[in-house]
Amino acid sequence: MANRTPLSHDEIAAALLDLPGWSSERDALQKTYEFKDYLAGIAFASAVGVVSEGLDHHPDLHIGWCKVTVRYNTHDAGSKVTAVDVKLAKAVEALPFKGK
Repeated sequence: MANRTPLSHDEIAAALLDLPGWSSERDALQKTYEFKDYLAGIAFASAVGVVSEGLDHHPDLHIGWCKVTVRYNTHDAGSKVTAVDVKLAKAVEALPFKGK
């Protein structure tokens, strides 16, 4: 598993350059995806869950009407952003789901 040491603000800013639409909010990496319908969002959230389980690191997911917000931070690193969170955000970006 990747290093669970909290990243500096500069390291987070550098990581965000490769994560379009992601932001650093309240000590977490976060992005909201929009979909054409509710079930597309549910399918996406399920895929995020499977990828995250595979890497044993789980996001907070908020599923709304045609929107899914994915939020990663590392609880055992003081709920800060670590390299594991960046790795998972990149894995989510690689999913074949395309939003609106």
